[in-house]
Amino acid sequence: MTFNYLNLVGNAELIKQLNYAMIYRLIVQQAPVSRIQLAEISQLAPASITKITRQLLKKKLIKEVDAQQSTGGRPAVSIEAKFGHYQAIAIQLSRSHITIELFDLGANCLISKRYSLTHFTEQQVQTHLITLTKEFIQENSKKIKQLIAISIVLPGLIDSVNGIVRYTPHIQVKEWALAEVLQEQFNVSIFVGNDIQSLALAENYFGSTQNVDDSILIRVHRGVGSGVIVNQQLLTNHNQSACEVGHIQVDALGERCHCGNFGCLENRVVNKAIENRAKQMIEQGYRSKLTTDHCDINHICQYANQGDELAIKLVKDAGENLGRAVAIMVNIFNPQRIVLAGEITKSPEILLNAVNSALNAQSLEGLRKNLTITCSSLNDRSAIGAFALVQQALFNGSLLMTLLDDIQQ
Repeated sequence: MTFNYLNLVGNAELIKQLNYAMIYRLIVQQAPVSRIQLAEISQLAPASITKITRQLLKKKLIKEVDAQQSTGGRPAVSIEAKFGHYQAIAIQLSRSHITIELFDLGANCLISKRYSLTHFTEQQVQTHLITLTKEFIQENSKKIKQLIAISIVLPGLIDSVNGIVRYTPHIQVKEWALAEVLQEQFNVSIFVGNDIQSLALAENYFGSTQNVDDSILIRVHRGVGSGVIVNQQLLTNHNQSACEVGHIQVDALGERCHCGNFGCLENRVVNKAIENRAKQMIEQGYRSKLTTDHCDINHICQYANQGDELAIKLVKDAGENLGRAVAIMVNIFNPQRIVLAGEITKSPEILLNAVNSALNAQSLEGLRKNLTITCSSLNDRSAIGAFALVQQALFNGSLLMTLLDDIQQ
């Protein structure tokens, strides 16, 4: 048997990273908390807690606050996270816009800017993105005390481990090494991810799934995307993707989808499909406040909430189709909570009733017993999903150790 010193060192570094990450996450999520409480919860030795918190204090990631009540002896000093010393830039690259936002580490959006996207080749978008980001940093230099990360999310097939965009529906790309390019330009930690998966992560950190272990987010917009959280971890596979919910068949006799199948969910519930159906039904003589000139998804939801029968039918039909796909995912994953996002959720009561109706008819009773379905509390058009990747890197310790290593250099 040979002694592998490198493996031993590697394991020791990983254990250190995980311990620091655990303590930082506990402080963020359970503050104010004392060192004694941290030791009890984490099962780490008090000496380890002292060492870890000392380093976090030096790096201004945490702070000591007013002492807690004590039953005797020295009062226990409480600790909580300090969010204002560092900032991160979060970018959402959608099909038509680039949203750039500045966040502190408490997920507070300090500045938000939105720009039109009119270039659609890899090099054009890359140049435009770098220029906008540099201008954003320069314009907001007074609010950026210490920039530690830039994170970007976009639709498509994203290799988040290597920061490579393999496919995105609106830009012509070929193994776009976006993280490497941005790293060279800005010299901070860079994160790249899928927009919907990152939004599911944001719900888990900041939204309506914070108190559950297993959840699914489904967003309906131009397409239908989903993100699955299992044991508070984002589910991905070898291809950095999972759960292409938009191409679940909900109508065997439905129209042919661009994927080659018939009756895909995407063809029935995306905004454009609902709007087109509204136009057809108005032209066929259905009475409604909606008109062929004003039947966008926002008007449909608005009039549905006001009792318009055609608008209600459109939202209800979309909800029932969505519920059929939700039922399949419930049968497979047995989540505790499902969160719906997108413009269609502006008519929440009608939508959720329709989703639950289809779900109850097509899923196992035991799997939906403790399930709740709700609409997202986050702004899905913001860059909060991109910031969630920064939070993930702090909570798993990878970004945390990068910050702490600066102390020792």
